[in-house]
Amino acid sequence: MERIGCIGVGNMGGTIASVIAKSAGPDALWVSSRTTEKAQAFAAKLGAHSSTNRDIAANAQVIFLGVKPQLMAGMLADIAPVLAARKDRFLLVSMAGGHTADHIMELSGGQYPVLRIMPNTPAGVGAGMIPYCGNHLATAEDMALLERLLAPAGRVEPLSEHLMEAASSVSGCGPAFLCVFLEAMADAGVACGLPRKSALEYAAQTMLGTAKLVLESGQHPAALKDQVCSPGGSTIQGVHALEKGGLRAAVEDAVLAAFARNNQLGK
Repeated sequence: MERIGCIGVGNMGGTIASVIAKSAGPDALWVSSRTTEKAQAFAAKLGAHSSTNRDIAANAQVIFLGVKPQLMAGMLADIAPVLAARKDRFLLVSMAGGHTADHIMELSGGQYPVLRIMPNTPAGVGAGMIPYCGNHLATAEDMALLERLLAPAGRVEPLSEHLMEAASSVSGCGPAFLCVFLEAMADAGVACGLPRKSALEYAAQTMLGTAKLVLESGQHPAALKDQVCSPGGSTIQGVHALEKGGLRAAVEDAVLAAFARNNQLGK
């Protein structure tokens, strides 16, 4: 049986661990955290095993690194001697922004296959977007294994590493941007007289349905927008208000700000 380890079970690491519990089964999953109590509580919730960083480094065939970018160097320095003592092949999978696959390998102290993923929080409900890349030691078999382990998360697709920070700025940071927009839509619905619960449901379902329409129809968002905007109608007036308020530029600025920050992480 495969032994999969997850070092770090915060928001993103915990999401990925939950996905692996579905794909590989909870009995194959070992998790660790900075506090033993947190690892034990998280493992109990999934029916998985609690462990330590070093135990996972010594025994897991696939090791997911779910720590924050600024903590990655220290964590890898601690487990590097354990990794170096191994005689079998293992795979490191990093989800830390700003650290290239080769940098993760360098920090780990050896010549190891490394895959890098940029997941997002919707992966926890099977609607995620996870681009990934690998270093020169990662094989096609490693990538196939990763895709199998993360399949319950949603879309898992290879991407050139030089585009990973850009991808993270859109799909990784995007849920926060969309939640701001969704919250504003719901607030406006309440201002128009809708009950809070209904306003939030209508806004969320409309966002979900529109995204599904874009993906499944293959049509450009502008074309789908035009289908809703009747001449002299209410929708085009709302679109005019959005343009006047600078929504398009604000969204672009948000992605570009996230991209700039992503390029600073790990340095």
